[in-house]
Amino acid sequence: MQQATQIALTRRILSYLAGKTTHLNDDVYRNPVSDYTCRQQFAKERERFFRRSPLFMGLSCDLPQPGCYLTDDFSGVPMLLVRDDDGRVNGFLNVCRHRGAPVAKGCGKGGKLFVCPYHGWTYDRKGRLTSRPDAPSFAAMDAASHGLRPLPVVERHGMLWAAGAPDAAFDIDRGLAGLQDDLASFALGGYHHYETRVLQQRMNWKLVVDTFLESYHLPFLHSTTVGPIILGNRGAFDGFGHNLRTIYPRSNFESLRQQPEAEWDLVKWSAIVYVLFPNTVFIMQGDHLETWRIYPVGDSPDASRMYVSLYTPEPALTDSAKRHWDRNMKLLMDVVQSEDFPLGEKMQLGFYSGAQPHLTYGRNEPALTHYHRAIKQALAKAA
Repeated sequence: MQQATQIALTRRILSYLAGKTTHLNDDVYRNPVSDYTCRQQFAKERERFFRRSPLFMGLSCDLPQPGCYLTDDFSGVPMLLVRDDDGRVNGFLNVCRHRGAPVAKGCGKGGKLFVCPYHGWTYDRKGRLTSRPDAPSFAAMDAASHGLRPLPVVERHGMLWAAGAPDAAFDIDRGLAGLQDDLASFALGGYHHYETRVLQQRMNWKLVVDTFLESYHLPFLHSTTVGPIILGNRGAFDGFGHNLRTIYPRSNFESLRQQPEAEWDLVKWSAIVYVLFPNTVFIMQGDHLETWRIYPVGDSPDASRMYVSLYTPEPALTDSAKRHWDRNMKLLMDVVQSEDFPLGEKMQLGFYSGAQPHLTYGRNEPALTHYHRAIKQALAKAA
């Protein structure tokens, strides 16, 4: 983050702390409970957000060299991303053009050729069909037009984006709406992947995102875990188009008053939470990065699955470094799996009870209001 931005944001947060307040909206916001339960809205979200929108797929380090590849079908669309010999990342539908089987699974390196396990049709890193057993039986078929179907992919700021529809063109910097300045400043192209976990919960996918959008709950739900580390109900919020940034100061944030402004390091003294619309929570945690890629599962609005990844600025080459990052991942998993998500699943059940027609977001919960307004605006635009 640029130093001038860090100084301005730190001043804002210090002023909130001095006034014992936080960023406040002009009014409360009422969000319909049906947003988390309605099957018709859920179907619209799947088409608009998880097929036609650019989705964050990971960092450049997830495909560090030619031949490295990853597959992903969490969006409901089977995708294959591979770095070719020119260093470019190509995206394809992971569907053989013969009978529709996937040509790759998982992730790996050295993927010079992708061979369909069903009949051995083979594709190269640019998606071209290079061989077919018993080719004369397919003499009437033009091999050049039967490569893997390409998907739009962008690599920018050390990050990877892809959309699940071949015709879904996008301008990622325009979509970031100014947030790219922050992202570019973190030099994410130099980060290293440490670990990814996959979680599944009985919660609407947006309710999982909501988990990260306010610190009002920290002194209560996380009184012995995160609560002593992060100040509750304090922070700075900014919207960037449909995206957002919310900054939660650490418990010792006030000590910055004793330092010259030129030395202020906001990243070190806070947790900076970004939402990369629609489904990615991106958290700068001082000495590492956490990403949450959150997806709906199946045809029910009350199930979600997520990739949770930890990235580090330096590779973990020593036992000491590995122990440090293992502790960070353990704390993260302990908090969400023992505190956040068990309660979230009970909330999801409560949504079906008919207890109330809407949820109420306080003036002190601006990120929640911004996010759910963005959901509604995007769905209305697509209608």
